[in-house]
Amino acid sequence: MTAAIPYDAVVLIGFGGPASPQEIRPFLDRVLEGRPVPRARYESVVHHYERIGGRSPFNELTQRQADALAGLLRAQGIEIPVRIGLRHAAPFVEQTLRDLAAQGARRILGIVLAAHRSEASWERYVESVEEARLRIGAGAPAITYAHPPFDHPLLVRAHAQRVRDAFARMRRDTFAGVALIFTAHSIPQAMADHGPYVRELCGTAALVAEAVGAPDWHLAYQSRSGSPAERWLEPDVSEVLKHLPSASGRHEAVVAPIGFVCDHVEVLYDLDVEAAEAAKAAGVRMERARALNDHPDFIALLAELVAGPPDGTGGTHDSMESVSR
Repeated sequence: MTAAIPYDAVVLIGFGGPASPQEIRPFLDRVLEGRPVPRARYESVVHHYERIGGRSPFNELTQRQADALAGLLRAQGIEIPVRIGLRHAAPFVEQTLRDLAAQGARRILGIVLAAHRSEASWERYVESVEEARLRIGAGAPAITYAHPPFDHPLLVRAHAQRVRDAFARMRRDTFAGVALIFTAHSIPQAMADHGPYVRELCGTAALVAEAVGAPDWHLAYQSRSGSPAERWLEPDVSEVLKHLPSASGRHEAVVAPIGFVCDHVEVLYDLDVEAAEAAKAAGVRMERARALNDHPDFIALLAELVAGPPDGTGGTHDSMESVSR
């Protein structure tokens, strides 16, 4: 028996990444959209991708999330297409929507793959989808967007397990002497001042720290870009690691990227290379917690966004935003 839900399809909406060395520069050109970027900065980003193998796992991991979600929904009696739509890589959002419309989809649940809301992490994704719908025209499906689940118990539980796994790799029994550092993408301070991004990140960090029994925690930022004259959220994670011994006497740290839902260049390079090098230079042993990827609790969270909590109350649906033509 197939359970009834008010959608014809689900689309996981993400940034995208280059899937091969040949795609790196075309991908960056799409991301930049002709904006003037110093050539040295452009080539440094190309180098970042080369350092992690010449490709990003983002697209593959997002597809794994979609496949796992479809499988879990099927096990719950819900047969519904689950697709991915990316802003800067195939499958592009517009093509995904066109394909679903051609298959008869008229109402779609869009899940932006970000747990914390800001203009950069949420609104621009919604804008991309709405621009695609306008290009499609009258046949474009209506879309309901799930709110970022920054304090959802399943999100907290998944991140907590990733932190515990990293802590176990350190072969430590307690957090004594070990710093717990949460990270998220830095954004301009002016953008942060007009949204809930920092508040939601602090909410997630506090809940995860409580779940793992950490006595304290730090929130740091990473991957800043833009003009050096513009203020962005600080402190940078590399600076926190650099000063950790002198600031707290600690020489070990678990770094948990709670601002991301899968491993990609800003985790695999900015943390595993740059931050790791800063930690080593400071005499700090750093263990990086894995991103959520297809952790079962994260997939269960996505399923709740589609179908409501297991008790059938449908409690998540009153935190949705609907956009239709």
